[in-house]
Amino acid sequence: MRRRLLKNVEWTILICSLILSAIGLIALFSASYESGLVEFRKQAIWLIISAPISIIMIFIDYKTIAKIAPVFYGIFIVLLFGVLFTKPINGARSWYDLKIFTFQPAELAKIFVILTIAYVITRIQKKGREEINRPTKLGIILLLALLPILLIIRQPDFGTATAFLLAIIIMIFASGINKKYIIVTLLLVAIAIPVLYLFVLPDHAKARIDVFLNPEKDPRGSGYNVLQSKLAIGSGKLMGMGILKGNQTQLGFLYPKTTDFIFSVIGEEMGFIVGVVVILANVLLLVKSVYIAKTAKDDLGTYIAIGITGIFLFHIVENIGMTMGLLPITGVPLPFVSYGGSSLLTNFLLIGLLLNISARRKKAIFIE
Repeated sequence: MRRRLLKNVEWTILICSLILSAIGLIALFSASYESGLVEFRKQAIWLIISAPISIIMIFIDYKTIAKIAPVFYGIFIVLLFGVLFTKPINGARSWYDLKIFTFQPAELAKIFVILTIAYVITRIQKKGREEINRPTKLGIILLLALLPILLIIRQPDFGTATAFLLAIIIMIFASGINKKYIIVTLLLVAIAIPVLYLFVLPDHAKARIDVFLNPEKDPRGSGYNVLQSKLAIGSGKLMGMGILKGNQTQLGFLYPKTTDFIFSVIGEEMGFIVGVVVILANVLLLVKSVYIAKTAKDDLGTYIAIGITGIFLFHIVENIGMTMGLLPITGVPLPFVSYGGSSLLTNFLLIGLLLNISARRKKAIFIE
């Protein structure tokens, strides 16, 4: 049985994640060199811990994991509520300081929110796929989704909240929701965007949007980071300026260079070619994730895989897009590349779930 599971695993996604992690470590080595390689060492330790977990997860049926996910969903709701009373770091209450390391509950919550919603959708659809269109049933799913999203917005962390939102929308769409709900949602979004901008978003969030539209408007203030990022990427040209030789990276013009703008470090010091490798590895990861969702042996596997794809899609597009000035800056990390233990562990756990689902596809288990 184990041999048949391993034979059908979509190893490509693990290879892509390891390639991205390796490039990320090289970039972190350069970006953290002046500060004593603290981030580099921590990231290397987290990589050693996290990567093997992806393989271990193959042998635990995702159905079993999904059944216990609601318990952990409840635990993380409590953690997301509790983190609002912690000491703010860079203006956000997103981390628990455990002295040895900091812990960001919103990252790991991604796993259990996706698993719980996928599990609930499949339970609702036991009597038929159309059950998802009943207002009361759809309301349950939306309530489960909105609770963590609203708590994350309160931190505030609009980037992570948007990643949750996109993943859940894709999951609901994949479940066969009626088109009328999709049309109504699009209309509500069209109305909500200007309302949120005018009356809900804090000033710093509005400033990021304004800077995205016109970064030259405030080149030494709100537009400074994106202008330095674009300058760094452009300076790298084809082959890069070399590790530890990037002007923006090494002279402190790029900030924060180990997290939000790690792709800028890669562009400046490793050049266009390595930057393209990063983009292609991410594209391949997304394509294979969608393929796993399409070939899953049941709806539960499909919903989990497509939810994970949504999480990765938002992080990849948003992070790379914001470093190039194509999207507003939201502080979203680049998966496997940006510094962050909680993020790296979460990403490899998500990869582990994808490997798990791919290992149990019909063609591997039921065809001799």
